[in-house]
Amino acid sequence: MEERITPEESLLLITKTIEETKKRFQENGHIIILWGIITFTVFFSQYMFVLVGWYKLFDIIWTTILFPLGVIYTFIYVKKKAKKDNLPKTIIGRIIGTMGGLVGANLMILGLVFSQQLGTAIAPIFLIILALHIIVTGASIKFKPLLIGGVLLNLIGFGTFYLNTDYHGLSMMLGSVIGLIIPGILLNKSRKENV
Repeated sequence: MEERITPEESLLLITKTIEETKKRFQENGHIIILWGIITFTVFFSQYMFVLVGWYKLFDIIWTTILFPLGVIYTFIYVKKKAKKDNLPKTIIGRIIGTMGGLVGANLMILGLVFSQQLGTAIAPIFLIILALHIIVTGASIKFKPLLIGGVLLNLIGFGTFYLNTDYHGLSMMLGSVIGLIIPGILLNKSRKENV
């Protein structure tokens, strides 16, 4: 016989799933901060390399070192944390995790393989794609600072189309602070307040 759940039970199940996913993200809030710091560091250093004339010497090496190291750390940390905590995996968490991996892989491919074809649009496209992931994550776990940070990052991305390419690095730095670092800090803070 088929079991039916009531609308109230269904709503309770959805709420519980969102709360479990939010708890996981609060535990991993430093990953959001880490990616904000990596992004800020890469684009700040690129900006500095341009100013001192070393851009051609260090740009690709620096980028190809920090971003893959961030991927490796994130992958190892999330796997170890999942084994240690043994929290249930939620469908929302899986979707957000899969989307994050796909967004990251696509951004790396766009940056490393297709940067010439994208030309001056690479920074705005990078920001907009990253913003979409942050917005979906913030909406999924019902965390307003992440949602607001994603929306602001999206607006920065669109605004970057109007800037001279010399200032795209500054947009990337500002975007990493507004879309990743500040929401990540607030996510960590909310975890500590809930403990």
